[in-house]
Amino acid sequence: MVRTVKMEQDCQVGKPMPPADPNLTSPDNHHDLTASAREEVGSTKENEGDSTHMDQSNAQEKPVMKTKMEPSSTKLCGYLNKLGGPLKAWKARWFVFEEKKCQLYYYRTSQDVNPLGSIDLANATFGYPDQAQEGTFQIQIPGRVVVLKALNSQAMLYWLQQLQIKRWQHNTSLVKIPAEASTTSTQLCQLPSAPWEGRTEDFLPAVKTPKGLVGEAAACLPDPWQQNALQKLSLKHPITEIQNTVLNICGNKPAQELRRSVFNFDKIQQSQDCPCEDPVTQILGETTAPPVPLTPPAPTVLSAPSVSSVTNESAQEAKTGGKSSPSSSMNKREKKMTSSLQPSGEVVSGKEGSPVDKLSRLQHEVFTLTEELKSQKELVRLLHKALEAAQQEKRTSKQFLAAAGEQERLELVRHKERCIADLDGRLEALLKDKEELEQRLAMQDCQVNELQQHVQLMMEKNNAKQEVILKLSEQVAACMADPQRTVANSMGTETFCRLQEQIEHLKDDIEAHKIQNKFLNSEVYQLTKLWRNSSEEEKGLLMKCAYLEAKNCQIESKYLVMLRRLQESKGLDSSQQEMVKRLIEDALQGDKKDVFKLNPVSEYDDYGFKTIPDYEVEDVKLLAKIQALEIRSNNLRNNEMVDKPLQTRWANYLASRPLDQLAPSPELKGLIRCGIPVEYREQVWRWIVRTRTQVYRKRNPNRYQELRKHCEVSEHPASRQIRLDLHRTLTSNKHFSSPTSDAVQKLQRILLAFSWQNPTIGYCQGLNRLAAIALLVLKDEEDAFWCLVAVVEIIMPQDYYSKTLTASQADQRVFRDFLAEKMPRLTAHFKEHSIDHSLITFNWFLVVFVESLVSDILLRVWDAFLYEGTKVIFRYALALFKYNEEDILKIHDNLEIYQYLRFFTKTISDGRKLMTIAFNDMNPFPMKLLKNRREFHMERLTAELQELERIQEEFVKEQQVERKDKDLDTAVSEDEENCVGLPSAASSKGAPRGVQDMPYRLDVASSSPGYSFAD
Repeated sequence: MVRTVKMEQDCQVGKPMPPADPNLTSPDNHHDLTASAREEVGSTKENEGDSTHMDQSNAQEKPVMKTKMEPSSTKLCGYLNKLGGPLKAWKARWFVFEEKKCQLYYYRTSQDVNPLGSIDLANATFGYPDQAQEGTFQIQIPGRVVVLKALNSQAMLYWLQQLQIKRWQHNTSLVKIPAEASTTSTQLCQLPSAPWEGRTEDFLPAVKTPKGLVGEAAACLPDPWQQNALQKLSLKHPITEIQNTVLNICGNKPAQELRRSVFNFDKIQQSQDCPCEDPVTQILGETTAPPVPLTPPAPTVLSAPSVSSVTNESAQEAKTGGKSSPSSSMNKREKKMTSSLQPSGEVVSGKEGSPVDKLSRLQHEVFTLTEELKSQKELVRLLHKALEAAQQEKRTSKQFLAAAGEQERLELVRHKERCIADLDGRLEALLKDKEELEQRLAMQDCQVNELQQHVQLMMEKNNAKQEVILKLSEQVAACMADPQRTVANSMGTETFCRLQEQIEHLKDDIEAHKIQNKFLNSEVYQLTKLWRNSSEEEKGLLMKCAYLEAKNCQIESKYLVMLRRLQESKGLDSSQQEMVKRLIEDALQGDKKDVFKLNPVSEYDDYGFKTIPDYEVEDVKLLAKIQALEIRSNNLRNNEMVDKPLQTRWANYLASRPLDQLAPSPELKGLIRCGIPVEYREQVWRWIVRTRTQVYRKRNPNRYQELRKHCEVSEHPASRQIRLDLHRTLTSNKHFSSPTSDAVQKLQRILLAFSWQNPTIGYCQGLNRLAAIALLVLKDEEDAFWCLVAVVEIIMPQDYYSKTLTASQADQRVFRDFLAEKMPRLTAHFKEHSIDHSLITFNWFLVVFVESLVSDILLRVWDAFLYEGTKVIFRYALALFKYNEEDILKIHDNLEIYQYLRFFTKTISDGRKLMTIAFNDMNPFPMKLLKNRREFHMERLTAELQELERIQEEFVKEQQVERKDKDLDTAVSEDEENCVGLPSAASSKGAPRGVQDMPYRLDVASSSPGYSFAD
């Protein structure tokens, strides 16, 4: 919001003119006041005394104190910051107010001669914004807003008040009554000559003049902001900058006089009193550079010399050659001032005339002089243009005459012809633009006329509506004043009585409805309260029912475990064994008799996995039943206490950020470890996969489509093995149960594309399960392919799925070290019974627990695995052994331990407990330690593999030597049987080699029985 400080320019009646300040007098008429002007000043002072007397009388009636605002005696000039230029930067400028023109000129420095520009304050408004920098204020003129900044708030308020005073003085001086006119005529005219005093009684008091910031003393000081010359440079006025620089460098007397004439008007006044040439004439005569034409100042009074007098004077000057003596110039100024201050003949002679005629005559004179001023300004503008054209022609003629030869002159003529042609083209373009603008203007005029007609129509409608409203308002007022009388006048007595009875009945009905409404509201409130209480009770009962059902499932599970142990015990006779068998059968068929279940377990989960696997062996069926009961019990307990709060946490986390703009953070890590809800898992996995594979995708965005086309063109060597493994992938999932299902076809395309994506791996058994899990969750074929790429090539170590499986074997050795540290008792138990746990855990690491854990726990493991990496596999593998450590320690048979290890992971149903063990009980688990142990075991394993390869190469060489010896023996025996009488073997070509190889062959034969490759 901008506070606008605008002076009132409306006409005030009966207030005198403000006194003239001698320090602020214009340089053209500073001492040329005639006797009539002095009389006018005297009458003004008398009127001021009268107005002061009237103000004092009025002040007795009003208790408000009135402050008299007077213009400051200090010259209004000083440094201000001006916002402008192409970069909209603050630049320090020297500002000087010129009273005759009511314009604020600004210069680069206080020593400059030519101004950079001016601001017309006659029709300007002033203001300053609330939230701007200190000292910032605005001058708003038609079509332009100038933003200035003083050094502080006091200087800003001083400038604003002084500019207001100057603008008021200028506007009031445009309408003056000559001093010779009678006082009565002034009172009759009621002209707007109200002074400045008494008009700011409700505004700010007079601000003191800031020292060192305003006035002529400030011109000797540098600008307060200490800006250098480059910062003050005006790019908008380069010619003016050059002229000022040249004049400052010259430093001659005319330049000094010109500087003083611009800023120090009192010194000019002294110089004009001396009988010498006019300073401006001196400057024009001595300065070689042509002066910049300045706009003539506006007249300070209404009356002005006639056109004929101006013409005569100009003619006389033309006769004298444009030169005039100081006395003649002074006489001319005195004549102009006298003629401007003298009234018309009728007023002086005091002839009869009404005030209205006088006012109209003065207004006509004002209008005539204004038109004459406009014409004079236009004439000056035309003369300036003619002067510029003449100077340009003069320069061209000089160039033409200065040319040495005819060829150069001809070239100059041709250049001018080209310029003329260019100007003609521009003129034609401007004419076309003018025609277009005229057409647009005509169209806009038509639109404006239509809008005016529409506005006129709307105003007529509005007036008609206003008349109707007034009539109705009058009728309503009359009816409210005496309703019975008004109604009785318009209808009969019987009708009026009947209407009154109906009104009474309606009032009774309204009261009855009000009472009924209150009762119904209370009833609705009570029913709502009862419904809320019943809902809370129902919720509590459901939770209690779920708790009881979970407890019942636990008891039933323990019961089945007891029956299984009784079935396995050997101390029961046949009748007892038969009874236990019958109890087990009844327990397995107990689900069919259940009529109602709170949360029945469906056959398949959200991703198509069977919740209860099918087993044919009775013993395994009992274990499946026990597992189903534990899953049901955990679901009932976790549904209200864990799953719903976790879902709420995920919803709150994702509400403030889109899924495609997630960022790794500890909060997100904690949420992912707890498990991603089904409704968010697909989007979160897609974000993780795209984040991990963004480098691959940026390199080749259409990589998967290219690989698919390549698969259609050529067949990969591993395609046969891929087709064989498709039917063995996730057999317990309904999406992969049929060979012709859509998921099986997508899986085949993904595996074939990956075999071409990574030729070093091609295809490895286990990749089909990884790709199948990715396809079930992500559902999109390409996203599942990139998920497989992320797991194999980014998350897992190198050579994890190679032909030698080197990294996989190294991880098994690392896991053996961690198991010995975290669970030493279990490690000792395995050593005691010669258990190699890598036979079980190798598959866990290779396929990330696929088909080893229940689907719900498996997907939670994959959530953390995709986000954190292979460390999660070690954590959960250790947690699985920790979960059932006590049960494993109770088994002391080698074969039973292996059987238990192959099956026990599927019996784990409490995913929350397993997650707590993995991420809390297994701590600390630093990634740096895992990397170091991987490197250590990789080095040892690589050395072992190299040694094994060396042994294999030696063995192959020995086998080749033995094969050659066998071939030689066979050849010798054939020669002895078939070639009797031939030369001896020693004379043949093969004899020497057979003789040489024989001892070696015997040595190998003699040593071969004691060597075994398996050892």
